[in-house]
Amino acid sequence: MDMQIIPKPVLELLPVTPVIELESILNPVIESEYNHNPFIEANTKTVDLSHLQRDCIIPVFSKDNERTISHHEFIEVTHNCASIVFSHHSIDVPEIRISHQIKGRTPSAIHKSAKELLDHEKTTYYERMAFIIRVPSITETINGNKLALTIGGVRAYNRENLYSKKSVEKFQVFIGFQNLVCCNLCISTDGIASEMRVGSVQELASKVMELIKNYDSEKHLFQMKQLTEYSLTEKQFAQLVGRAKLYGYLPKEQKLEIPNLLLNDGQISTIAKDYYHDERFCKNKDGTINLWNVYNLFTSANKSSYIDTFSDRNVNAFEFTNGLAQTLGDVSKHHWFLS
Repeated sequence: MDMQIIPKPVLELLPVTPVIELESILNPVIESEYNHNPFIEANTKTVDLSHLQRDCIIPVFSKDNERTISHHEFIEVTHNCASIVFSHHSIDVPEIRISHQIKGRTPSAIHKSAKELLDHEKTTYYERMAFIIRVPSITETINGNKLALTIGGVRAYNRENLYSKKSVEKFQVFIGFQNLVCCNLCISTDGIASEMRVGSVQELASKVMELIKNYDSEKHLFQMKQLTEYSLTEKQFAQLVGRAKLYGYLPKEQKLEIPNLLLNDGQISTIAKDYYHDERFCKNKDGTINLWNVYNLFTSANKSSYIDTFSDRNVNAFEFTNGLAQTLGDVSKHHWFLS
């Protein structure tokens, strides 16, 4: 049921702890509507936490053979922090998506062909991984869409220099809401650490906890609700799509004067198509569309992004849509996209 978000004073009294409760989250992925409508698609597939823990090797920094923080440790730390902060609420099993599998083999199988390899002779890990953890008892409704508080993260080994000695490692962690109608994520600038640099699991736990504590859910919800108060005409939406198509080809000097738009050309085409055909967020009969629906067309199109660009584009979609709202009030640089 809908309820108020936990007030900040409660969050600030909670201790930071590196304790990781493993068995409480080693359940398999529960078959549900979320598995059929994931928060990210692209070239990803779903796995459960036990697969990452039991079947995947852990990459190392090659010059000193020091191990990296594994994907499953990252998820466990985040889940543990969420369980501490929201101790009086139910916490969902993590939804995990992976891509870019890196395959290998044991030395004993060096002379075998690929088709002759036995399971115990194969090694694997995934270069990129993203996950979310829902708190389904903390919800809000916007424009008839039910949203649940959600914490998540992204890890991309391609952003690490694994050919060097051990150094700080980079993670993305976010907290925001998930639109349960379509499973789109809603992330604001205040709810993401786009490059969290840590040297240990304990430091990762501390920084994840800090992000959760500092997140202003009331402000985020207020900003999203405001989007329902602004609408674009069919002509303005057509202008937006056309300008968005032109944006990628602008001279560098002109681009610097215009707010950034990270969605690619194919995603803009998807937005244009969904303006007519999306069952939940399409235009009204008179061609108008409110900015909440525009925002969801953006976040839906973003599901086709690769894991390592997904979070940044999601935040950009929120900032960009808010900029459009300000433009309709004559106080934004986003007027180029509608003029």
